[in-house]
Amino acid sequence: MSNLILMAGVFVASFVIGYLLISKIPPLLHTPLMSMTNAISAVTILGGLMLFSQPTGFVEKILAGAAVAAAAFNVVGGFAITDRMLRMFKAKEQK
Repeated sequence: MSNLILMAGVFVASFVIGYLLISKIPPLLHTPLMSMTNAISAVTILGGLMLFSQPTGFVEKILAGAAVAAAAFNVVGGFAITDRMLRMFKAKEQK
């Protein structure tokens, strides 16, 4: 049970610190920041998958699944936003 409390504490602390840091970043820097959050999300996915390989309880499996799902959502969204931004800078074809 103490592991669950420790994981919940780390989650809450990282959420608060992440929110405070990202809320202070100017909008012009949001796109470069997206690539960093994609890298962090990839590490989160790997950590969640590692939890699935260990003998853990039901609650830990649910938390790992939620972490993998949220991180995957962030990675897919980051790639979609980056693709959209890159299409804005392509030269338009003239007819």
